[in-house]
Amino acid sequence: MNPSSAQQVRIHAYGDAAALQLETVELPPLAPTAVRVRNLAIGVNFVDIYHRTGLYPLPSLPSALGVEGAGIVEAVGDEVGTLSVGQRVAYAGLPAGSYASRRDLPAGCLIPLPETVSSEVAAGAMLRGMTAHMLFSYVHRIAAGDTVLIHAAAGGLGLVLVQWAKSLGARVIGTVGSRAKAELALAHGLDRAVLYREEDFVAAVKDFTDGTGVAFAIDGIGGDTLLRTFDTVRPYGMLASTGQVAGTIAPIDINLLGPARSIALARPSVFRFMSDLERYREGAAATLAHLEAGLRITVGKELPLSAAAEAHRLLEAGETVGSLLLRP
Repeated sequence: MNPSSAQQVRIHAYGDAAALQLETVELPPLAPTAVRVRNLAIGVNFVDIYHRTGLYPLPSLPSALGVEGAGIVEAVGDEVGTLSVGQRVAYAGLPAGSYASRRDLPAGCLIPLPETVSSEVAAGAMLRGMTAHMLFSYVHRIAAGDTVLIHAAAGGLGLVLVQWAKSLGARVIGTVGSRAKAELALAHGLDRAVLYREEDFVAAVKDFTDGTGVAFAIDGIGGDTLLRTFDTVRPYGMLASTGQVAGTIAPIDINLLGPARSIALARPSVFRFMSDLERYREGAAATLAHLEAGLRITVGKELPLSAAAEAHRLLEAGETVGSLLLRP
């Protein structure tokens, strides 16, 4: 393909997975402070579905999707002195556009990869690692011996959160949708798997914590799951709402937080966190450090870029484990 053109998966209107279209586009001349990256692996995240449906509106349409990838530097702008052609890099965050064979990005948002970290691992780790760093370093710091609840513990983010929390000395209980997912999460360090279709996760948490509740609960499901998770948090603990797979979150009555419960609720955004370049690079460095210390990224499935719609359908149906990647 011409180095000034790229294949992109774009949407022209918000909708279901059928809205995704693979198109060839011409890239503009490379800006002086930009870098052209040929993607080798692209992370698929639930936020991509939020963008596709318009739940999180994009700045304009048509637009490419995708917020995470890894690849090789193909060209650098005249004012870029920190990166070189042929170097492997990874990136995460806005603006969307990683569902592409190549794209241009500001030099400052590209993270050089050490030889020990593959492009596949990086594409499945950067956004999730920065999310874990944000949650455990900024939203709520946990101490060794604290108990953490993680919903969807066998998902791409869930497996990273389980390992990250364990590295901090936490006991971790997590919800999963099947016995196979339970086995996967347990193999990544989870202490107690709750099959939420068969067990009451609130009762399971109370049993696991001898009735005291968890210090920190992380919920990306929303809906009734979020409301019921209030009952799992100990007094003066924290509940972080990180997503809404189950749909739009209804307004929450502040009386649900106390005084009887006396808990805190956070709604942190990793994109807001990463909008500060210093924090972004701090989170990337923490992610690479955890990878080099043994953090495992399980790639559950890889699909060609042209199959992005299938990737979205699998993710929406809950049929994926670990990270889901696209290959240009």
